[in-house]
Amino acid sequence: MNKFFNAFIVMTASSMFSLSILAQDVEEIVVTSALIDSTEITNPLYVINGDEIVNDATTSLGDAIDGYLGISMADYGAAVGQPIIRGMSGPRIKILKNGMVNRDVSGLGADHLNDVDLNDIQQIEIVKGPSSLLYANGTIGGIINVVDDCIAAMNFEIPEVKIGYETQSVNDGSSEFVNLKRNINGFNINFGYKNSEFGNYDIPNGAILHEEEHEDEHGDEHEEGLGYVNNSDFAVEATKFGISKVGDWGYVGLSVDSLKSVYGIPFHGDEHEEEHADEEEHEEERIFSTTDSESFTIKGSYNVNGDLVKKIDYTYRDSDYTLTEAHAEEEGHEEHEEEEEHVEHAPTNFINNATEYGAIFDMSNDVMTQKFSFNYVDENTSIFGEEVFMNPANNEVLTLGYFVGRDFDPFHLDFGMRLDQIDRSGTVTDQDHGDIDSYNVNENTNSFAISIGRDLTDSLDINLGFSSVERMPSVIELFMNGPHLATGRFEVGDPTLSSETSNNIDISFNFDNGEYFGYASFYINDVDNYITLMDEDDDHEMHGDEHHEDEDENHEDEGEHHEDEDDDGHGNLIHANYIQEDAEFDGYEIEFGRTIDLGKGQLKLSFGRDVVNAKFSDGHNVPRINPSRNVYSLSYAQEDVVFKLDLKDVAKQNDFGEGESATDAYQMLDTRVTKTFNLNGSSNLKVTLFGKNLLDEVARNHSSFVKNEVPLPGRNYGIKFNLTY
Repeated sequence: MNKFFNAFIVMTASSMFSLSILAQDVEEIVVTSALIDSTEITNPLYVINGDEIVNDATTSLGDAIDGYLGISMADYGAAVGQPIIRGMSGPRIKILKNGMVNRDVSGLGADHLNDVDLNDIQQIEIVKGPSSLLYANGTIGGIINVVDDCIAAMNFEIPEVKIGYETQSVNDGSSEFVNLKRNINGFNINFGYKNSEFGNYDIPNGAILHEEEHEDEHGDEHEEGLGYVNNSDFAVEATKFGISKVGDWGYVGLSVDSLKSVYGIPFHGDEHEEEHADEEEHEEERIFSTTDSESFTIKGSYNVNGDLVKKIDYTYRDSDYTLTEAHAEEEGHEEHEEEEEHVEHAPTNFINNATEYGAIFDMSNDVMTQKFSFNYVDENTSIFGEEVFMNPANNEVLTLGYFVGRDFDPFHLDFGMRLDQIDRSGTVTDQDHGDIDSYNVNENTNSFAISIGRDLTDSLDINLGFSSVERMPSVIELFMNGPHLATGRFEVGDPTLSSETSNNIDISFNFDNGEYFGYASFYINDVDNYITLMDEDDDHEMHGDEHHEDEDENHEDEGEHHEDEDDDGHGNLIHANYIQEDAEFDGYEIEFGRTIDLGKGQLKLSFGRDVVNAKFSDGHNVPRINPSRNVYSLSYAQEDVVFKLDLKDVAKQNDFGEGESATDAYQMLDTRVTKTFNLNGSSNLKVTLFGKNLLDEVARNHSSFVKNEVPLPGRNYGIKFNLTY
């Protein structure tokens, strides 16, 4: 605790020194959080208005929120953008859909997308702190909650129809959507449909890089010379239907949603070095994934109005999710079949079925906000087909959670805790002899978070938070054992891994006097037994803590086994193991700016910066940590016109982990202007013109496994129409 105490003193002193200019206007929350039903939220949090998403270009979830300080993404082409919060990613981040975890298979692969519909949403909530503990376990990084009113908690007063169309230049793509909301005989009906089709996206010439060993004398025919990323297309069709009944007693409703997509895999490793030796032949094979997601949800709230319990919010969801990765021959490949034998590939199916239910008991009163939660989930994950790297696994979690918030003049206190009883079972197949070992990992994890806030002046407030969160290893970290071609690695899990324990301290300051605004947040996150996928070096040595010294010997044996396997088909893959070692994450986010009355509107100018540093206890860097960024923003709002201009200046990343390389700096310039036309009083038409990466920069995310082969999209122009009547 000495380190935390010293850090607190340093952060307090440095923050007090710069208070006169620091703040962040986006955290002036004027909407209600769907998570804790409060407009007074002191935890580090964004509530992003749904219009910010709906009016912008259609993209992945991670890309949609990447511009907010402390938030970044790990991309794998335009379809895949897995969110990162303060350097934490993967199973440490939970994606929620209306307060319940979205049960897709994004955690099973870097090339798997977060399958969540962003059509006609109310808001996106990014939460870290006590309130997040009510909704998901192991949220060391935080939660991202996508909120819509598919199951309406309030009656629709007037019928509403929305029709929209969008087109983008970078991928010659388009989107169409329609949404209908209406109250029929006391029942609220909500229907939504969106269809998007995007082709391969453009990039600056020469942006694609390949490893030297994959290059041949046909350099003029390489993908490096292409002005686009092959197999980067993306198409998605999303449908949702909800019905609800609202009364003085509360509300109850159900929804059915379906999401189907198909997207190309722009990079795919080869187990066999001799396969696809001819680059031209390799380009003619299309590798793609299709997803099919269906979920049935019951959600409601009952006003008990008792002396102890005021109301009960309850949820039930049944989810069925399938992702199929397949190979297909493109036109012209038949010519090669006559010259040499073609290797057929069977599809690989990733299946996740889950049943989840829970309830939150609201025991709030005039003095405090107080909630108790209960949740249970039974989840089955399996992989079948050619590229199986993990046997079927089961995950059962029983959770009890508690949250309390209270004002103690002049302080405000929030406290949250949760107890999780977790049972994860699976098998591991010995790659040498084919023996199957069964494992049943049972563990209880305990987590808590506390934050204390105080208004120092009318325009300045401070918030101090501390949390200790336990995360049990995921099924892939425990039971993974095979070639994972999306990452170009032969990955090996470890059923004996211990739970991570994250101890986090965070101090934030907000300043706003009407003209100047500012924000500063500093944090240190110590993670005991941090789990990472570590590449073996040439001598098959890996970093790890003393707890796994014996296991390292086993991994070295496995490394020798993998070395022997070089002749058996895995020689072209990097050998990597899930290992544990204590790690420390620290960083900050700052922003300051000014609001100026200009003409009939308001002009806002701001500068922001975020930094994440992450090192293991022995001093080497945690892999795939994005570099520091400066964000310059200008916005002008006047009645029916909104104009925005943002420049994201991303630094070069020289602090890279084992098996990584440096990533060059880049600048991303985006703009958007929205004009609203009022049509005969009862309807309006929004027209948005947007531009992305206007400088046409060669840009790569350091957190991406395929940053060299799959750079970010080039310059993109688009227009979007949204008619409401």
